[in-house]
Amino acid sequence: MDYIRSFAIVMFCFLVGQGIQHLTHLPIPGSIIGLFLLFFGLVTGICKTQWVEKTCNLLIKHMALLFVPVGVGLMNYLGLIEHNATIIFASTLGSTLIVLVVIGLALHHKEKES
Repeated sequence: MDYIRSFAIVMFCFLVGQGIQHLTHLPIPGSIIGLFLLFFGLVTGICKTQWVEKTCNLLIKHMALLFVPVGVGLMNYLGLIEHNATIIFASTLGSTLIVLVVIGLALHHKEKES
């Protein structure tokens, strides 16, 4: 029974997120909106952690399988990826460096206060 309730809550958030995206035409996928709704529910206490724990643990356990369709889908766009490889590499490297610098500065600032 715990799995059914857990799955129902996760699917409800997903479907509400899809509905919000469909009605508002936001450039954010409905699944991400649903994820934020679930997060909001957990943070505010509307939804208890124990209610969704079973399904979330199951999805995390099998997460590698969920990436297979994405990997196969990328094969359809291999030519496009090769054509833009320099741009993709530069943006990945640049964003990684920015994140490292920001985290380093934040940690330095935090340790300085202590």
